[in-house]
Amino acid sequence: MVDAKELEEALRSGTQASHVVVQDISDGCGQSYEVIVVSPAFEGKPTLQRHRLVNEAAKHLISQIHAFTQKTYTPKQWEDLQAK
Repeated sequence: MVDAKELEEALRSGTQASHVVVQDISDGCGQSYEVIVVSPAFEGKPTLQRHRLVNEAAKHLISQIHAFTQKTYTPKQWEDLQAK
């Protein structure tokens, strides 16, 4: 079982994220997660490259879970979303 806090720490350190949200969508069994990662490292990168960065940062954990959904934003994109 993967712990949400452990996944958050791996994503935060591996992507230099300024904001990370990890939600266990598997009713607490730790097998399905949705994540939001906000990082300046995503600046100028298309979605596929952003997702590859996230996958690389947490590959040791992602390999242990059933489902992993991610949304990646630059700080500016996240700020714009929060303003809506």
